[in-house]
Amino acid sequence: MAIHPLALVSPRATLGAGVSVGPFCVVEDDVVIGAGTQLAARVSIKNGVRMGAANMVEEGAVIGGLPQHLKRQENPGLVVIGDRNTIRENVTIHRPMAKEGVTSLGNDCLLMVGAHMAHDCHVANNVVLTNNVMLGGHVTVGERANIGGGAAVHQHCRIGRLAMIGGMARVTQDVPPFVMIDGDTALVVGLNRIGLRRAGLNLAQINELKEAYRLIYRSGLSFTERLTMLSENFPTGPVTEWEEFYRGGTRGFVRERRTPPGATIRPLIDEELEVGVESERKARRAG
Repeated sequence: MAIHPLALVSPRATLGAGVSVGPFCVVEDDVVIGAGTQLAARVSIKNGVRMGAANMVEEGAVIGGLPQHLKRQENPGLVVIGDRNTIRENVTIHRPMAKEGVTSLGNDCLLMVGAHMAHDCHVANNVVLTNNVMLGGHVTVGERANIGGGAAVHQHCRIGRLAMIGGMARVTQDVPPFVMIDGDTALVVGLNRIGLRRAGLNLAQINELKEAYRLIYRSGLSFTERLTMLSENFPTGPVTEWEEFYRGGTRGFVRERRTPPGATIRPLIDEELEVGVESERKARRAG
């Protein structure tokens, strides 16, 4: 164990073998840090943190801060972090609101510069939060999800397994497993095919997901009918995760963004029409 002389580590904290603590770090009383974890300079590990082994925490990260809430919590719950995570500069992870609650981060995750996990979030294994991602309170993120830079996820939303969210997206509803969200519109733009292959899904499983995707987004059936057909047509395999996910939703689900048939470029705005409208407005004001 190596503790820099300019670090402040409570004698009531528990540090495993091979832990490294850099200069100007603060490790408070009720903290457990697993073997081989490294804290770079200016890291703050606050009361109520339980961190596993072989994690890397970079400069300026603050783990275990109190919930950002108008009502100050006197006895918040624990932050539980798994093994082999990389937590980059200025990341913040907050404790849960209630004593019995948990804010959790799984194993082998990458939280890039400035990412934020609010109180009561649950982030599974192998998740990537890119720079400045903001997770509101009670957000759940499934395994191998990838959230692009600057994306904001509203409180109580769920991000499904292997979902990929584009940078700067504003996520206000649940994102089903296996899909991609466009950062510009925050709508579904298809399956996360590269992620599916990297996760080891075979061709038959991917083809089933494609078929189920068309059923969900393009069949024109009612929500109940779609769930029934998912259950009947896909009793096994990854597709079953969709039915389970949809039945557990409370905030609604992100819809699909579809390009009009035959279009080569998705029309976001008719610039000539907009210019004409603005010219007419100016003429009316001048008159």
